[in-house]
Amino acid sequence: MQRKAYVTGTAALLAALLAGCTSGSGDDGPTDNANPGDAGTATVAAQPGKYSTLPEPCGAIGHDTLDGLLPGIQQITDPVQRDKAYQGEAALTYDTDRKVGCRWKVESADATDRLSVDFERVVSYDNTVSDDDEAQKLFQEKETAADLPAPSSSSAPPPATPSSSASSKGSAGKAGAPSATTKPSSDASSPTESTESAGVAGAAGSSASSSGVAPADLQPRTLSDLGDEAYLDDRLNSSGSTAEQRTVTVVFRTSNVVVTIQYEEQPMATGAVPDSKEMQDRARDLASRLDDALGG
Repeated sequence: MQRKAYVTGTAALLAALLAGCTSGSGDDGPTDNANPGDAGTATVAAQPGKYSTLPEPCGAIGHDTLDGLLPGIQQITDPVQRDKAYQGEAALTYDTDRKVGCRWKVESADATDRLSVDFERVVSYDNTVSDDDEAQKLFQEKETAADLPAPSSSSAPPPATPSSSASSKGSAGKAGAPSATTKPSSDASSPTESTESAGVAGAAGSSASSSGVAPADLQPRTLSDLGDEAYLDDRLNSSGSTAEQRTVTVVFRTSNVVVTIQYEEQPMATGAVPDSKEMQDRARDLASRLDDALGG
């Protein structure tokens, strides 16, 4: 009887030990699974840019648009040479998925016009930085290099405002503004014209005054109606006694694509100056068309 009790007690002890081991192994489960929980804190990769390809640059501009930008094309009598002028020349590139461009040069009886268009698709190699942010950085570098005048200096149109209002009052009736109001606008036009003559002279000066456009509106500046961000630069290069060459540059960004348009004109006549407003209008119109084509 004593031996049977001893066996029974030993069996009970073993059962208790087994139960303890079983419960202990179950408690270790959450501890072993602690590492997978860390996956929730992993950094989420930045979103890719909107564009994964680029347009064919030499075919991105229609003939009608090129006719306006390069008037000499219509003066080319040889159909083969005219078609070649429309086609342009593709810029040298080693990766057409990342950067493409096209160049045109046409001479006419009045001037030599040059046009270049470049598309650059920006891709970020940092998973924490989006393609758009990287493209914005590239755009800002270009804008900084352009060295645009400060907004305060380019947003000083007081001379133009009284001038336009005075002219409208004068056309409305004889009871317009008194001479004291009209005089400041005429006085202010003198320094404006002298300042503008350094960059917008001859036809450009008359164009600006006749259209009522403030000279400040023709200065290099940022543009708010194009792409995600944009700017325009306008420079006149003097070459002594030769004709002066004007270069209008428009750069804009749409998502992760940066587009650069450079439009140049050099008149044949010595001392002639290209019309600033006319060239800016043409370049901006082209930029707007390309932005629409990109779906910006």
